[in-house]
Amino acid sequence: MRLLLSETGSHAPGTDVDDAALREAYAAPADRAWLRVNFVASLDGAVTGADGRSGSINTPADFRVFSVLRQLADVVVVGAGTVRAEGYPALRDEDPEAPVLAVVSNRGELPPTVAAMTSPRGAALLITCESASSSNVSAAREVLGDDHVVVVGKEAVDLRAARAALEDRGFRSILSEGGPSLFGTMLSAGVVDEVDLTWAPTLVGGEHGRITSGPDLDVALTPMLLLEEDGTVLSRWRVDH
Repeated sequence: MRLLLSETGSHAPGTDVDDAALREAYAAPADRAWLRVNFVASLDGAVTGADGRSGSINTPADFRVFSVLRQLADVVVVGAGTVRAEGYPALRDEDPEAPVLAVVSNRGELPPTVAAMTSPRGAALLITCESASSSNVSAAREVLGDDHVVVVGKEAVDLRAARAALEDRGFRSILSEGGPSLFGTMLSAGVVDEVDLTWAPTLVGGEHGRITSGPDLDVALTPMLLLEEDGTVLSRWRVDH
């Protein structure tokens, strides 16, 4: 993987980045909590391939960075619709050292792949709001335990309060993997510090979503890092608050 740009200056452009250097390149600030969002997109802006899933446009380089971001994270925040579409399990079902999975659902619905988890109670969180279905929330409490259902906001999840709740639990490195609706809402709420975007060297055409959906936004970003491998371009951007 070839370094194209780095604001830290720790490695010169053109340097081949090994795993240790990659972890250093993506390290979050040590002096504060940090929320980053990670996406892959085709060159024509599609967030999924023909099968409607992001996995069909992933590349080995993207998976390498995806894995590093997971290793650096304390918690992975994902919208319930994306959990269902991508088939997310509770992450600690596959690896006890994995970050906690936090599912965001305005309806309070715990996706089946998480509800069926075999890990001990508390290995995942549900973040929901007061208007959520009481039966859904009760079912989630039965699976996760009362302390792992976080209710913030009235008609929709209050993402500022959700982030604060995660930080109160000691989660300082927060990674979100979407989907586009959650990402758009996070940007509107002003809770995103960093965007990590991979451009896969492919064009998919068709009618596919972008990495954001929802209301119009005007969010400025500053490039922090650019990498390239076999045509895949990987980038790290700081949100200018």
